[in-house]
Amino acid sequence: MSTTLRVNTASPSPVPPALHAEQPSWLNLVERWFAELTQKKLKRGVHRSVQVLERDIRAWLTDWNEHPSPFAWTKTADEILDKVAAYCHRISGSDH
Repeated sequence: MSTTLRVNTASPSPVPPALHAEQPSWLNLVERWFAELTQKKLKRGVHRSVQVLERDIRAWLTDWNEHPSPFAWTKTADEILDKVAAYCHRISGSDH
């Protein structure tokens, strides 16, 4: 089953209002998408004004929507769960 995340770039708001997902795990997709935006556009760019930042984000959104590509997981579910278990074990004795 695939999940589709569409972003409405026609909205005047700088925050995409139309995030629609077709599975309960949609929040993971949204988080992954914002991580992608941060890594590929925000951390690498120099924006001297809010208008320039907004223009760059909108251009990135347009390109993202025109040239979609699936996200490829680089770890198996077991590898991810093992790492989570190790982390939980490591912090279980802390005073947090």
